[in-house]
Amino acid sequence: MNLSQAPLSTVGTKTTCPYCGVGCGVRAAMQPDGVIAVTGDELHPANKGRLCVKGSALGETVDLNGRLLYPKVRDADGALQRVSWDAALDKVAGGLRSIIDRHGADSVALYVSGQLLTEDYYIANKLMKGYVGSANIDTNSRLCMSSAVAGHKRAFGEDLVPICYEDLELADMVVLVGSNTAWCHPILFQRIAKAKEIRPEMKLIVIDPRRTATCELADMHLPVKAGTDVWLFNGLMSFLAHRGARDNAFVDAHTSGLGEALAIADADCADPNEVARICKVDVNDLLAFYQMFADTEKVITAFSMGVNQSSAGTDKVNSIINAHLISGRIGKPGMGPFSITGQPNAMGGREVGGLANMLAAHMDLDNALHRDTVQTFWGSPHMADKPGLKAVDLFNAIEAGRIKAVWIMATNPMVSMPDANVVQRALSKCELVVASDIIEGTDTNAFAHVLLPALGWGEKDGTVTNSERRISRQRAFLTPPGEARPDWKIICDVAIRMGYRGFDFAGVHAIFDEHARLSSYRNGPPQIAGNSMRVFNLDGLIGMSKQQFDQLQPIQWPVTRDKQNGDAVGTARLFGNQRYSHADGKARFVATPPRGPAHLPDEEFPLTLNTGRVRDQWHTMTRTGKSARLADHVPESFVDMHPQDALRYGVREGGLARISSRWGAMVARVQHSGGIARGSVFVPIHWSNQTASDARVGALVNPVVDPISGEPEFKHTPVNIEEFGVSWHGFILSRKALALDEITHWTRIQGRDFARYELAGRNTIADHGAWARALLGVLDIDADWLEYEDRTAGVYRAVHVDNDRIDMCIFLSKRPDLPSRAWLASLFDKEQLEEADRVGLLIGQPIEKGADTGPTVCSCFGVGRNTICNAVREQGLKTVAEVTACLKAGGNCGSCVPEIKKLLVETRAAETA
Repeated sequence: MNLSQAPLSTVGTKTTCPYCGVGCGVRAAMQPDGVIAVTGDELHPANKGRLCVKGSALGETVDLNGRLLYPKVRDADGALQRVSWDAALDKVAGGLRSIIDRHGADSVALYVSGQLLTEDYYIANKLMKGYVGSANIDTNSRLCMSSAVAGHKRAFGEDLVPICYEDLELADMVVLVGSNTAWCHPILFQRIAKAKEIRPEMKLIVIDPRRTATCELADMHLPVKAGTDVWLFNGLMSFLAHRGARDNAFVDAHTSGLGEALAIADADCADPNEVARICKVDVNDLLAFYQMFADTEKVITAFSMGVNQSSAGTDKVNSIINAHLISGRIGKPGMGPFSITGQPNAMGGREVGGLANMLAAHMDLDNALHRDTVQTFWGSPHMADKPGLKAVDLFNAIEAGRIKAVWIMATNPMVSMPDANVVQRALSKCELVVASDIIEGTDTNAFAHVLLPALGWGEKDGTVTNSERRISRQRAFLTPPGEARPDWKIICDVAIRMGYRGFDFAGVHAIFDEHARLSSYRNGPPQIAGNSMRVFNLDGLIGMSKQQFDQLQPIQWPVTRDKQNGDAVGTARLFGNQRYSHADGKARFVATPPRGPAHLPDEEFPLTLNTGRVRDQWHTMTRTGKSARLADHVPESFVDMHPQDALRYGVREGGLARISSRWGAMVARVQHSGGIARGSVFVPIHWSNQTASDARVGALVNPVVDPISGEPEFKHTPVNIEEFGVSWHGFILSRKALALDEITHWTRIQGRDFARYELAGRNTIADHGAWARALLGVLDIDADWLEYEDRTAGVYRAVHVDNDRIDMCIFLSKRPDLPSRAWLASLFDKEQLEEADRVGLLIGQPIEKGADTGPTVCSCFGVGRNTICNAVREQGLKTVAEVTACLKAGGNCGSCVPEIKKLLVETRAAETA
């Protein structure tokens, strides 16, 4: 942390983690040495004190390096110039007003984010939908959660998640579908793991095309072919209906639509042999899964991006819900369908109408009564009367010139959107691009005409809602840096400058109160004129003072008020009364005809690309990329593929490959995890133009979306792969930042006191020494410069030492298998190099035994692969528990436990070979 950013509290502040949708409570406190200590809040119901490594490392990400601290406007020459807030706000408000006056309300748009707090989200939607009069406001939650939203609304009449986290521990069977929970939602996974440890008879089923870390705990892994989920769950529905597992009383009394839905399921999926053939799974495993589901009353089916991110995502969601409805496995403890949200406030954004086809407080744009309710409550002049453009369509409209201005908040669509080159073309020709952000140098901000400095985690104040509908406070513990402001305040200032009333809030607590009052406004029996019955209701939180808001404890909506003492009362799980939000009070079965992905592999693009997260990184790494320990686990982008596919397409493990589709191309390093089926490849989503020369996987992803939800098909894009030929490989560790634009391929990784660069080039280097000195900027001939060269092998090593301390080093080779970066990184911790270190640098390996800890496995405690393997061999360790007792590895968030298990097997196998 930069000490110029003073803490508001030195005793610890209770707040909420800003990463995934688990919504863990954390405590943040300034230590005497100036370091921010982040620990889990043991009283928060979501995590009960536990944190994953990303949450634990939050204190390492709040420095001011790279921060956008002042408003900036791009001048006629394309350079950003610092301006006053008044000048920046006038430019934004004036620009929007001018474009609206000339081209109409639908010529402007907002693109927002699940990283915003609920209050920010609320104000953004109020401005666009109620005052500008356009619904052209969408969110990056469109890319991850909109299929779940659409599925919930079709089945339940409202976007409702029935269960709470405790149900995961009460269930006798948990089915994880399209979710690498161990890596992407580690705290939930640990809650499942702990429950299974206490009750070994509890079953865990993983349904995923990849064998991921989550599978290591599973009783069964069904490696379904990508895109076949509807066949699988239609088959389950048919099986339950015809094998005596249908809950007739529940179905008859509380549901409608079974006949059509079951007819569709029976038509294509009644034969388990046919379903197994289509899904490419063993029929005996399929039947075993179906029978376990039928025999187990308390079943939770938890799903995430592997279900949602599909051109049939909404049908996948409803096919899962159908299986729970037909068996009555909903509305009771330990059972139900469960959508695991991806972002910290994806749920909060849904509450306030963050999507282009929704209104605030779970009301619908296409419902005239709802539009009147919101407009009357707001007293707004121009209520949007039709859905706005969803994310992919929105950027297509910008490129086509129909949208003339876009305001982007807290997201990086140049990296995260599918067919991302369209976003680049769109922003480059847009008349007005405004970006509210905390980081100045992002791929998206390079195209902004106006940059507005927002507050980041640790500085902003408000609420978020997690995957179990739990509202938690995110509290500030750092003073605002520079001239950064809250997002809600920036939007309000623009709205006021545009001449709109209703945006003069005294503080964030007042916004939350308006949000809560709207949730209960005309929310009641429809027999009363003007009313509509909605489950989402914050009636029990209305009227809080600033002090009460500051002290708000985590609570699940709907929130009522205790009639005796007036206290707010939350709701753990929904549908206990078997009443749903459709007009007839019944849940609906939805017919889900199975269909494959929109684009299938062919001769030109024979492989199927799947994308997703890695364990220790978040989105486009503008935050996690600052942490050295988070960067250590997976330092660069990769393409994971089956070894036989690699052989067929002429690429090698450890080498570079070019992956291309009809929409774009990128370069990544080849690896074989053992978890990929033939015909498929996996590439992570995190790398951008700021962290690598050519690793934006979004540029490859096809732009097809689900016709109902508008969610893109991130999990199934046909691609080709070929060797990316280079003449040499290398890496640099340097205490100063380097410009590497001339290098063919590079990736930047943050170290503790240095930056690491992985390199590869196609140029012929005639004089390695002169070339290396020029690249590193070491031009003084008297510099302490150590070097070694083997021209025959194409090996070159050089080190610059400054006052007996390593300053930078470069290692080059014709082969990609270069010396250990972990050992070299440890030398940067030394105030003075020893003679043995200098010798080791020249020969390319440490002299001292055990100095090379190897690549990081446990990021929580910084334990490397070599350390674990050596301990297994030397001390005869046989279990993960023994490794944890010896090295601490695996003893915190547990997300490295699957890797430790794998190392135990590999090390013992090597000893007996």
